[in-house]
Amino acid sequence: MNAHLPAGYEESMSWGMITWSVPLERLPDTYNGQPLGYLALANQKNSMSLYLMSAYGDEETWFREEYAKSGKKLDMGKSCVRFKSLDHLALEPIAKAVGRLSVDAYVERYREARAQTKRGR
Repeated sequence: MNAHLPAGYEESMSWGMITWSVPLERLPDTYNGQPLGYLALANQKNSMSLYLMSAYGDEETWFREEYAKSGKKLDMGKSCVRFKSLDHLALEPIAKAVGRLSVDAYVERYREARAQTKRGR
């Protein structure tokens, strides 16, 4: 993850997962007062999960198309890619998704989404 992550995200342990987030110094006014999560890796009971916020919303179609090119089966929720081992993951589309949004672009996307929420969309 770190090799493909754009500069400016901060690695930490949050919610029992390894997370990469926008530091509060960069974006202090998040909806919950916590750093804005960009990427997380969790080890769960029956699988591992990779939370790719860069593949959420408008970007989901792009990610699904990229992943399909790999020929591997995608087990995905809204932003969560579930897998049993690294052999089950298509690493190239994951790497592209991780590197897709700079901190500035991600913050702008977040602010646009929050503005739409406030307008009732």
